[in-house]
Amino acid sequence: MTEKDLCWETQSRRRLLHTPVFDVLEQHETTAAGLEGDYIAMEAPDWVMVVPEYRGSFVLVRQWRHAAEKLSLEFPGGIADGGEEPSLAARRELLEETGFRAGKLTHLGSVSPNPALFRNTYHVYLAEELEPTGEQQLDDDELLTYEMMPVGEVIDRFGSGEFHHALMGTALMLYLRHRDSRD
Repeated sequence: MTEKDLCWETQSRRRLLHTPVFDVLEQHETTAAGLEGDYIAMEAPDWVMVVPEYRGSFVLVRQWRHAAEKLSLEFPGGIADGGEEPSLAARRELLEETGFRAGKLTHLGSVSPNPALFRNTYHVYLAEELEPTGEQQLDDDELLTYEMMPVGEVIDRFGSGEFHHALMGTALMLYLRHRDSRD
């Protein structure tokens, strides 16, 4: 089977649901071999996550995750507002959520957060040369705190307890690849 045989072509698309966070789409798709079906896709703005490294520690945010119904300890991040460049969104989210300003921002990678369902891209940045401003700029419905934790402890604890955000695992992997390439 060739790659062309594996591909599906979207024939039509209709929005089933619009929410403030994403749209749910139904796509009618076909293959060259004549298979066809209706599939669900979610259209969302691009997401960013920032890996802030400060004096041998990561700056993390602790916040409630509504779907999981529990607290999560993770890197700061959010959505790119209205077509905002991902690097600008990363700088903005870091400043809003932690009060830290990045002197140096390095793009670590961009991936599809879940290609089976989402049509957006997830961008990860390393923030270094941080300057604490001492002031968060949270949205009206944002309840979160930030804290520092040694890099090694975060790596050791990921995947247990309050370190359950899968996209943070991707960010950690991209960070480790970058760190190893510098050594």
